[in-house]
Amino acid sequence: MQTATLGPLGKVSRLTLGGGGIGQIWGPTDRAEARDTLHAAVEAGITLIDTAPMYGTCEAIIGETFAGAPPAHLRFTSKHQLGSPPVGETAARLEASLEASLATMRLKHIDLFFLHSNIAPDDYAYAHGDAARDRFSTRWSIYRDEVIPAFERLKAQGRIRAWGITGIGVPQSIQAALTQAPRPDVVQVITNLMDSAGGIRRFAEPAAPRPLLAAAKSQGVGVMGIRAVQAGALTAAIDRPLSPNHPDSLDYARAAPFRALCEAWGQDPALIAHRYALGMEGVDTLVLGVKNRDELAQALAAEAAGPLPADQLHEIEQLGLRT
Repeated sequence: MQTATLGPLGKVSRLTLGGGGIGQIWGPTDRAEARDTLHAAVEAGITLIDTAPMYGTCEAIIGETFAGAPPAHLRFTSKHQLGSPPVGETAARLEASLEASLATMRLKHIDLFFLHSNIAPDDYAYAHGDAARDRFSTRWSIYRDEVIPAFERLKAQGRIRAWGITGIGVPQSIQAALTQAPRPDVVQVITNLMDSAGGIRRFAEPAAPRPLLAAAKSQGVGVMGIRAVQAGALTAAIDRPLSPNHPDSLDYARAAPFRALCEAWGQDPALIAHRYALGMEGVDTLVLGVKNRDELAQALAAEAAGPLPADQLHEIEQLGLRT
């Protein structure tokens, strides 16, 4: 397993085990298989585990698996989808979420704590779901005046080692967060061959994951790549029921030429998608959505194989799949 430097966390594995799969939100699995997958990931050299309370049972499974005594070299993240609470409530909400995650995972501290909300200008109107924006989106003034100071206090107290943002919000706001001090230690950025966030994108402007990757690296912000297989759209088959009109279903249909290309190469689409994402410039570690040991083994094989050669990259780009 190769390593890379992820901000103040130092060296971490190039693959991160995401909590969504083992938390049973990315298709069916059971707790025993989730625990076995967690053990297998650690044995394979994965050193970073990415969790969130909204990822089903993942934090509970971590608590059960390690019983409060994980290997010393492991690092853990958690998140909070803050939204836009009334003025003055941000710090208390972040602290309550952190304490709940620590208790569930049986940990004394979190290495990396994320704001999991979108970030948008105060007067922004979303193209999708704007009526509920205060639930899923943090207004810029709250981020600047309350979120950043709250995270910095938690760092000073030793309850977290670093903080970050999930960079799926309005591109101009994520760009501002990355380039204006104080800036996050780490950002999670969409990292796939379609440049697509699928069902978690709510804004109408063009997506800008690659410029955001470049902005993060220019400012020394660590990057965790997410959605390498775009929620299943870049795999052989989506593993959960979805409406044909769901954005992830639409991406799956749009990715048909990619699957045909992989078939011509005699390769599994998920393996190729992971190799593509691992080769994207600026990505320090790639978060896996795997839910079982078979899927984990394939992702490990992709990491071992390394980035795609130039001729295969060219053929993928010629498909014109970027959003």
